[in-house]
Amino acid sequence: MARVCVIGAGAAGLCAARHLLVEPCVSQVDVLEQAAQLGGTWVYTETVGYDDFGLPIHTSMYKSLRTNLPKEIMGFPDFPVPESDKSYLPAKDMLAFLQLYADKHNVTPYIKFKHHVQLVKPKAGPNGELWDISYKDLSTGVSETREYDYVFVCNGHYNTPFIPNIPGLKEFKGDVMHSHDYRVPEIFTGKRVLVVGAGPSGMDIALEVTGVAQRVLLSHHLTEKPRSVFPENMLQKPDVVQLDGNTAVFKDGTEEEVDVVFLCTGYLYNFPFLHESCGIVVEENCVEPLYKHLVNVRHPSMCLVGVPYYVCAFSMFDLQVRYYVRSMNGSFRLPSSEEMLRHWEQEKLQRAARGYTRRQAHMMGPDQGGYYSDLSHESGAAPLPAVLTAVHNDSSGKFLHNLPSYRRDRYRLLDDNNFICY
Repeated sequence: MARVCVIGAGAAGLCAARHLLVEPCVSQVDVLEQAAQLGGTWVYTETVGYDDFGLPIHTSMYKSLRTNLPKEIMGFPDFPVPESDKSYLPAKDMLAFLQLYADKHNVTPYIKFKHHVQLVKPKAGPNGELWDISYKDLSTGVSETREYDYVFVCNGHYNTPFIPNIPGLKEFKGDVMHSHDYRVPEIFTGKRVLVVGAGPSGMDIALEVTGVAQRVLLSHHLTEKPRSVFPENMLQKPDVVQLDGNTAVFKDGTEEEVDVVFLCTGYLYNFPFLHESCGIVVEENCVEPLYKHLVNVRHPSMCLVGVPYYVCAFSMFDLQVRYYVRSMNGSFRLPSSEEMLRHWEQEKLQRAARGYTRRQAHMMGPDQGGYYSDLSHESGAAPLPAVLTAVHNDSSGKFLHNLPSYRRDRYRLLDDNNFICY
């Protein structure tokens, strides 16, 4: 009978606990959550920087955030988001949905809130590998170490800002901030704002800021230029190559005066609690070695849920967890560590040959359907319906080319393969 530790009570951790709690081969499930509530990145707080315990604020949620994918593909396979007249929901609705999910599956009693994981370390046991996990109860200040058979790492990857190396950034005369610390647009009133990065949050926030800023420059290197019609005070620019005083110099040689450099440059995978003996290395945002972007090749009794991005996240978490639990209960066997490593190295080469950079090691997007099929075929886990990927691709295209109004669209899933949008 297995004792399992789940690190994090966001969507991935809740999903892991939901499946583990009904698994006959599991005797104990402890969910360790640093915050005082569940929900992970979906929790909104006005606070930025550090919390009352001196730990970095985890959430990157801004006040006005609405989902950038329709709710019809944001639920879990066995627990869809409740019906409503909108497809794109505010963050508070998604947080309420996660609370509903946790309550429905009786996960909440197993969560140890305000518990900060300090160290995860493998050790040899009489019948194979075990894990020592040290954590601190932030309410009492007391630390303890417990032994587990399996570890599910579910700490998310939207919490540690990636700061690009732009010459002159450190000496920039104006304000510099990362979207991790963005909450409301009013701080940019009357300012000339340079937004660096046109991922989902960059595009979204840039548009929101045009309502108060004097001017917004959106600097990016998207190969497919967005066809969205932006407000008059918003201008697209190529990559910024240098900052000099208050001047931004762009790749095309043009220059603009700016008051604020606003970095919407994404996040770094960060597992500060993993001892080096865990064998997980993060370089250029590539987490390795992982089999199927999930299983720790060096120590297969650890999995890292939710590493891939540009996915139907909650459904993917569910499939990853079901895949891994089936390896725990003997429904299928994982390959040997040598075979898993060979598979990972081969996948990296294949991705590189198709033009993915090392930083995009875990980017799925158009590849997500194949990834889901792989997990399902290998493990015998029930597959995810193809309609999820179809809606994801449809919505993502509209996000790029119809940013100001795409959230008015409504989706309806007709069956496992077809949908309508109206």
